[in-house]
Amino acid sequence: MPGSASRRTVLAAALAAAAGTAAAGAVPASASEPGGTGEGAGAAAPATVANRFWSTFTDWRSGAAEGTRAVAGSRPGLVLDAPLGVTDYTDPHTGLTSSWEYARWTSPAHTPAVPATEVIASWNARTPAGTWLQVELAGRYADGTATPWFVMGRWASGDTDIRRTSVDGQTDGRSSVWTDTLAVDDPASGLRLVAYRLRLTLHRRPGSTLTPTVWRLGAMASDVPDRFTVPASVPGLARELAVPRYSQNTHVGQYPEYDNGGEAWCSPTSSQMILEYWGRRPSAAELAWVNPDYADPQVCHAARYTYDHQYEGCGNWPFNAAYAAGYPSMNAVVTRLRSLTDLETLIRAGIPAMTSQSFRAEELTGAGYGTSGHLMTVIGFTAAGDVIANDPASPTNEAVRRVYRRREWENIWLRTKRYDANGKVRGGTGGICYIFWPVKSAPSQHRALQALGLV
Repeated sequence: MPGSASRRTVLAAALAAAAGTAAAGAVPASASEPGGTGEGAGAAAPATVANRFWSTFTDWRSGAAEGTRAVAGSRPGLVLDAPLGVTDYTDPHTGLTSSWEYARWTSPAHTPAVPATEVIASWNARTPAGTWLQVELAGRYADGTATPWFVMGRWASGDTDIRRTSVDGQTDGRSSVWTDTLAVDDPASGLRLVAYRLRLTLHRRPGSTLTPTVWRLGAMASDVPDRFTVPASVPGLARELAVPRYSQNTHVGQYPEYDNGGEAWCSPTSSQMILEYWGRRPSAAELAWVNPDYADPQVCHAARYTYDHQYEGCGNWPFNAAYAAGYPSMNAVVTRLRSLTDLETLIRAGIPAMTSQSFRAEELTGAGYGTSGHLMTVIGFTAAGDVIANDPASPTNEAVRRVYRRREWENIWLRTKRYDANGKVRGGTGGICYIFWPVKSAPSQHRALQALGLV
């Protein structure tokens, strides 16, 4: 959202200040390794990102099941089979205490190719009314010590049973959870997370036969070097995808209970653009709650169903991915890309991507605003290599398509540190993006996703 600082941005600024400006260590890798694609074809470059997602029947059978069951089929998943017992949950946002049957699944320990300073989990699931899930992550440091189990999200497709929420205040004194990101508090110290496990807890009303179904669970581990600038990439593609255009600003003042309305809805607006590119959108019945006088009611719908009641915003990255994956046969992940070359790989295959960036107005020619955190949808590249983006901060739907200078754009997206308007050092996202794609994708799309370590 342009204009005001999100809670995640404020916390990231504190983390950046603690980390100093020392470059984080990197592990050499070839460009063919997952998450290790280089700026040029075949170029050796340090690996900074490693993805691991559990999504196959074999994956689900490989974990430790406690009352859960793997289900086969065209889209394998995990369901609640035999509850371990009943637990009470007091919703911090309503004050209501309810009883829930529960079961658990814990992944095998995974050692990412990149010892990490940050880990972000994401998941694809459906939770019928009367069900919800919790995702946790526990890591192991290079010195052999372990983290506790950190809650990475309490999530439901709807909002009538629990209020979907991140959990603040989680730390072991060495790492902390900032909304949706587990981050080493002092990366300059050399401390790294070298392994992690994920744990799912599935909940349902006592006596019910309903169950959440989880199709994908995983995490992106990264160690992006601290940097104010990034190396320039060489343009390699001219293509533009026909992605629908929606402005968040046409919704200013609408449903202020969701982060003060449309002015802050860059993330769900971008999510909705990409979903409709893939032919998915809410039904008329699902949109019946929206004021009929409002244009593009599906954007309001996306804001409501991505809203994080603890973060008090719609910009929780995994919650947006989970929302997208709730549509028929859609996959969605949160990851990092290392370069515009990675983005070109996706665009070449017909896959748009949603990117997160922060910048002062003078750092991005033609934007006309500055922001401490904003999501855009990259839909292509010009013949000169400039970035074509659907920027939801535009005043109208017609004005959403923008062309931004390649060098400016890649720097504001990929850097990890920046100076704000007052000259203070703030954090940058280091290449964060969301990627959505259909379960049944074209071979060229599968190859592009595979090259980035996402399938």
